[in-house]
Amino acid sequence: MKKKIISSLLAVSMIMTSLTGCGGGDNSSNDAQGTAASSNNEAAASNNDAAASGNDNVAEATPTPATDEGKVINVYSFNDELRTRITAVYPEIESTSKDKTSSTLKDGTEIHWIINPNQDGVYQDKLDEALGNQLTAADDDKVDIFAAELDYVVKYTDADIDAAMPLESLGINPDTDLADQFEFTKIVASDQNGVMRASTWQACPGVLVYRRDIAKEVFGTDDPVEIGKKTKDWDTMKATAEELKAKGYYAFSSYADTFRTYNNSMENAWVSPGETVIRVDQKILDWVEDSKEWKEAGYFDPTVKGQWNSDWFTAMSSSAKVFAFLFPAWGIDTQLKPNWDGEDGAWAVTNAPLAYNWGGTFVLAAEGTDNPQHVKDILLALTANQDNLTKISKEYADFTNAKSVMQAAAQDGSFASDFLGGQNPYTYFTPGADTIKMAPLSAYDQGCVELIQNTFGDYLQGQIDYDKAKENFETAIRERYPEITEIQWPQ
Repeated sequence: MKKKIISSLLAVSMIMTSLTGCGGGDNSSNDAQGTAASSNNEAAASNNDAAASGNDNVAEATPTPATDEGKVINVYSFNDELRTRITAVYPEIESTSKDKTSSTLKDGTEIHWIINPNQDGVYQDKLDEALGNQLTAADDDKVDIFAAELDYVVKYTDADIDAAMPLESLGINPDTDLADQFEFTKIVASDQNGVMRASTWQACPGVLVYRRDIAKEVFGTDDPVEIGKKTKDWDTMKATAEELKAKGYYAFSSYADTFRTYNNSMENAWVSPGETVIRVDQKILDWVEDSKEWKEAGYFDPTVKGQWNSDWFTAMSSSAKVFAFLFPAWGIDTQLKPNWDGEDGAWAVTNAPLAYNWGGTFVLAAEGTDNPQHVKDILLALTANQDNLTKISKEYADFTNAKSVMQAAAQDGSFASDFLGGQNPYTYFTPGADTIKMAPLSAYDQGCVELIQNTFGDYLQGQIDYDKAKENFETAIRERYPEITEIQWPQ
């Protein structure tokens, strides 16, 4: 492993300190995703812990016998999601401790699950410290596998940092072993030279999730095809919002709900490689302008201020007047479903006004791991085995990262959701995934996305004027990233 990992990664860690996520509000969106996912999947995880090695439904992998491997595999993550997925599909796991901090493989190797929260940058700080010590750490203390979210994965796939191994160095051939993955996830998982240094079991295409009862009252039908005609693009959605308003309903809960569709379609990265200039994309200002118009027109619930707060969760309840939310699969399962207090079948999905992706957990092999064979086998079982990916979709409602699996799911009635009234949501998720084109990413995305929503959220709430929002964004950015030399706004 190159010595540059020590100085480079620790330098990056200092300038990335205090990142708190990609959503508005007090918590990061993906952190909230992971926290909810952990609690909702606890029962399934416990069952998988007890039966992972003998469950007939788990596709048997053919791990290569490990030689000269360490006795401990250290897995770093920001929530329990990675442990539950690996435990569900990796057949070599024999048992897991009651406190879920360690698992034992059939060959006696232990997996240590090291989990720290995303909030306030705690996870990245702990991971960066461990990776910075990788050269001098004892073998069984080295990082072997770690997770990274979409909004900061490029920090760790950077070839100059050298924190994550190229998959080919593990013996994984992206062209053959990962040929079934969605192309946009492979691009995100690659370094600046096009070399894949990460993989993921999930893709996160978004849909529009709507209340059936409101649809019937306002439009006379709750049929997803007919409702989809009313949500097919933003101009049509605006007319639909006016119809909803006339009957006393809101199209969406707040301006924060629409942010990801704009952010996902940016033309340029927040910060280009090798630069210290933040360039605010015109798509972001389009979101501000459109949100202002929609808020003043009464298309948003005025009591909801952002996301990941009690007002937002209340907007998902049966007493709310909110027609729809924009969510990927994890959002329906970990946010909407737990906050709905009515019967199953009240919600359905259809196409969003614009194709978008929201979130995703990437898995990386740490440079310097002393367990390369185990790491390879785990990554392949989790992100390449089609039977395992099918299992994850059925048990955890994940949209998994395999085109053929998701295409089959879209045609398979067994993937129907009771919560969605027997609708198969994959019929809408899958076509959306095929059209996603990710905006260019940078190591600054998490902070920029959070701070632009926070500062312009104050503007949209009428607390400050437009120029003050710009000023506050610049101040917040410079406080978080002292090395930034300039912030440019569209002309």
